Amino acid sequence: MSGAADPNSRRQLRTALFAVLGICLMTGVAWASVPLYRLFCQVTGLNGTTQRGLQAPGAVNHKIRIDFDTNVAPHMPWRFRPENPSDTVDVGARDMAFFLATNTSDHPITGTATFNVTPGQAGKYFTKIQCFCFTQQTLQPGETARMPVIFFVDPKILKDPDASDVETITLSYTFYPVDSGKTPS
Repeated sequence: MSGAADPNSRRQLRTALFAVLGICLMTGVAWASVPLYRLFCQVTGLNGTTQRGLQAPGAVNHKIRIDFDTNVAPHMPWRFRPENPSDTVDVGARDMAFFLATNTSDHPITGTATFNVTPGQAGKYFTKIQCFCFTQQTLQPGETARMPVIFFVDPKILKDPDASDVETITLSYTFYPVDSGKTPS
């Protein structure tokens, strides 16, 4: 009898080990999915994800219009706008835009900006050298901050058949409170 039970026990142990291994594998995949997706978007420019760079390659004889769109999360008492709603830039040349954020509340608020570029196929060619969106921003009550973004449009956009006809790129920012669990008092 014990010989008959032994294969059953081994089968149950093997099934249990495969189940534990499967759980570990799925947990690892779930944990890694967000950073891997973010990396994929940065490499491909998927969903308008912009690139980060250190220096512009140099201007080419082609101009492109950049429109700036700004938003603030509901219930965040900030005003946020670009100094200029649009700019025409030389492809490949370094350019700078400024944004103004004002805390309209009676207490300090820390926010972070998310960003996107449309059309999506232009995302991999829009490169930021410096941006207020790379760090959290804290504004004191009534404070207004002038925040720069330094960027360029990579000349490779002109050789991409899916993006070469892009005449206008929209850079969009949305500010969110850092601690979204707290409501402003």
